[in-house]
Amino acid sequence: MIPSRVEETLPEPAPFVHAVQGRRPDDGTWCEAWTVRDGLAHQTGNAEELARVLQAFLAGAPVETRGFDREEPHRRMSDVELWAAFLSRCEKLSEVAAAAAQDLSPDTEVMWTGRTVKVPFFAEHMREELILHRWDLTGDDRTAVRALNEPWMTEHSVTSVGRPLLERGRTGLDLGPEGRIEGLLRTPGMDDDVVTADADGAGIRLATPEGPATIESDAAVRVLLLWGRRPAGPARWHSAAGPETLRRVRTLPAGY
Repeated sequence: MIPSRVEETLPEPAPFVHAVQGRRPDDGTWCEAWTVRDGLAHQTGNAEELARVLQAFLAGAPVETRGFDREEPHRRMSDVELWAAFLSRCEKLSEVAAAAAQDLSPDTEVMWTGRTVKVPFFAEHMREELILHRWDLTGDDRTAVRALNEPWMTEHSVTSVGRPLLERGRTGLDLGPEGRIEGLLRTPGMDDDVVTADADGAGIRLATPEGPATIESDAAVRVLLLWGRRPAGPARWHSAAGPETLRRVRTLPAGY
């Protein structure tokens, strides 16, 4: 179903498609308030917008990133139309990403949602979205855990999308008497994810492990936490931070 030329750039559509097809469109998911069909519409909109913005940059006529209202036309499609749109948008994104990789330096910066990202971001972000939202359908099956554990997933979550996710979560969060939250998310053998929030904004960075961790987990759970998810396996993470600190740190990433 997925053309080989697409899988060379985006290996993840096939596992995502299989997960969607194994469920009813109106089934719920681990992404709060979203059904399976909502997730498919979201991914269709993601592929369309990533391709649209990157192609416009390649053509020398940059465009602004649209908001999530871009998904509404896809939500109104029939199931057959939506499947066709998803596949065609993934194919288009793979073509544009391949052309950009050939014509542009990987360090070329492109505007995306009010900030600049580098050219490889566009295919990589679609890959991450497919992995994350497949987990929303399947939970901790072998395919999901293996993909979430990949080091590039942590790197992309921190360096490419971490700050927007934290800003979404910070908006309605009580910062406590100190007016500041700091959390160390630790995976043994890897750098810590350091997340912070105060009245001036939120930040995230990778740092050499130092001091007690707020949450220690495997890499897959840490990625899910950064995206505002609630991993199903409680034995895969632990914390000695206390319930209030833990609640605030876990509330900070908003995800979508």
